[in-house]
Amino acid sequence: MLKLHVIGARALSSSLTNNQKLTTLQGPQLTVGITGGTITVAGATNSATVGPADIVTKNGVIHVIDKVLLP
Repeated sequence: MLKLHVIGARALSSSLTNNQKLTTLQGPQLTVGITGGTITVAGATNSATVGPADIVTKNGVIHVIDKVLLP
């Protein structure tokens, strides 16, 4: 289930676009939604709100979401 929450590319919030598709390491795609200053990611069955975003680490970028995404 963790691989459903990880993509294989660096994605800072400033580089995301509305309706952008991101492929997870598990295979399914997530769809980015941007409304005003709010970013959401949607899987096949549910969506989550991003915040805080852009926590840069040595091996990637973390974006905290408020729900577990389900396949």
